[in-house]
Amino acid sequence: MLIEAPDLSACAGIRHAFFTRRGGVSEGDYASLNGGLGSRDDPERVAENRARMCAQLRLPADRLVSLYQIHSAEAVTVEAPFAPAERPRADAMVTRAESLALGIATADCGPILFADPAEGVVGAAHAGWKGALTGVIEATVRAMEALGARRHRIVAVLGPTISQPAYEVGPDFIARFRGEAPGMDRFLGPGTRPDHAQFDLPGFIQARLAEAEVGKAASLDLCTYADAERFYSYRRATHRGEPDYGRLISAIAIGP
Repeated sequence: MLIEAPDLSACAGIRHAFFTRRGGVSEGDYASLNGGLGSRDDPERVAENRARMCAQLRLPADRLVSLYQIHSAEAVTVEAPFAPAERPRADAMVTRAESLALGIATADCGPILFADPAEGVVGAAHAGWKGALTGVIEATVRAMEALGARRHRIVAVLGPTISQPAYEVGPDFIARFRGEAPGMDRFLGPGTRPDHAQFDLPGFIQARLAEAEVGKAASLDLCTYADAERFYSYRRATHRGEPDYGRLISAIAIGP
């Protein structure tokens, strides 16, 4: 049902989980632990799935919060739970409030969980190519620093993300990437079609974490596209002609 990262498990007072798609009540294309508030799944089933996630984190069912994600570099500070209809439009959040799980929804983009256990500050970011390119990682680190974290003490772990062999991009992407990320061509591998490339999103995220000077950056090295048994994938669903797809939840919280 969930995957834990050793580097975060070693952080005293921090709870976290990279939830897989297993262990829920959703059916069909959403089977089974779909946590996506923005999906077209039955809302009652999504609510039950999210309650099960909270139980795994040893938290009440109303303590998992998620954003209205817009592929931006916006980071917000969260101090208390909010209703799903009141989700901030942003792609990262931070807190020092106890027993509050910050939950990022993904289905190919990179979920990053952050922790400074010494200061009791955690963060979570949704890093698709746009967010990683425009600064969502640095924004998360700055927001954590505003709560007292020190970047050299931050542990950051990238969860299941689409891998380079499964991520083909076209000429418009390539032109923008080269224009806004000079010197990063190493993340554009040879494409299978003319004027296309294979983009290494996990590698690019790790490079951005290094630029942000976090104390430790790690990756689970798991591909959402390649592992249909455990992970949802927007691109895989598109290739299969499926009308919608489930969302994985990656969450982090400060224990009581």
